[in-house]
Amino acid sequence: MMYLLAKAALSGLLVVAVSEVAKRYPGLGGLVASLPLVSILGMIWLWRDTGDAERMAAHASGTFWFVLPSLPMFLLIPALLRRGAGFWPALGAGCILTMALYALMVWLGPRFGLRL
Repeated sequence: MMYLLAKAALSGLLVVAVSEVAKRYPGLGGLVASLPLVSILGMIWLWRDTGDAERMAAHASGTFWFVLPSLPMFLLIPALLRRGAGFWPALGAGCILTMALYALMVWLGPRFGLRL
């Protein structure tokens, strides 16, 4: 139980750190947010919990392929905000776009030999 709480606390601290840095320095906050810190932590936790190289390889590969459909969200949200959309509608549109692109990736990926 303590291990689970430690994982949650450390992971939560990363989110807080990003938001606090972004308050003062939006560009630097974006840089820190773009770092694959959560993915690295996830890989560390997965490796520590399983020690399974094949599972780790599949996880890292899946992470790569699912990052790609999430990227357009980071173009849509600022475009909508700059055109006067409210934050929540812009965020919602970005999330809907990402979910649609994830579904497309899940559907298309196996047709190109990707194991997702």
